[in-house]
Amino acid sequence: MFGNDWDEVLQDEIEQPYFQELRYALAREYKEHTVYPPKELLFSALKLTPYNSTRVVILGQDPYHGPGQAHGLSFSVKPGVRIPPSLRNIYAELKEDTGTPIPNHGSLVHWAEQGVMLLNAVLTVRDGQANSHKGLGWERFTDAVMKKLGQRTAPMVFMLWGSHAQQKGAFIDTTRHLVLQSPHPSPLSAHRGFLGSRPFSKANQYLESHGLEGMDWRISNL
Repeated sequence: MFGNDWDEVLQDEIEQPYFQELRYALAREYKEHTVYPPKELLFSALKLTPYNSTRVVILGQDPYHGPGQAHGLSFSVKPGVRIPPSLRNIYAELKEDTGTPIPNHGSLVHWAEQGVMLLNAVLTVRDGQANSHKGLGWERFTDAVMKKLGQRTAPMVFMLWGSHAQQKGAFIDTTRHLVLQSPHPSPLSAHRGFLGSRPFSKANQYLESHGLEGMDWRISNL
């Protein structure tokens, strides 16, 4: 299903009755409505970032609900799509924090491929209807993903931006992992403590202090 070690880690979860019900509900939604991301990109976060390769987790709420935006990674958009406001603020903080130049596109695939799990709490959404798939069953599934990550012995960094993400912080053993909490990077709240929080350099300091390689946060222009 995922093509890596997540298949084994989540095997019991995807055999649960609720997950089968979720699949039926999704099949109906995709048939009757325009749903994002496209089916084949639904599990991009898990496919691109294997369980044992995950070093940082950035948790979003639900996918972008505009045409062509969502591609299965939290906060990321496909190249050629206008960079959304929250991601603009993430880039602004990245530049301020690490000196990294702001790229000319919004694809965060480079992060995912080197161990940043870009997970949304809910993995699908109807066109133009933010949070429309809340309560469909995804929350239980992504809770399980967070629990499994939290059980890993290798130190990781969890970036929980905004109250939705912070609710999932309950599954994380803070004696084993670093949890960085701040307001959400959206224009409504970024100025209340996201901007200036320096999460990227803090993540690397933590990883390096545990003998692990820091992240290469630079994203090349296309």
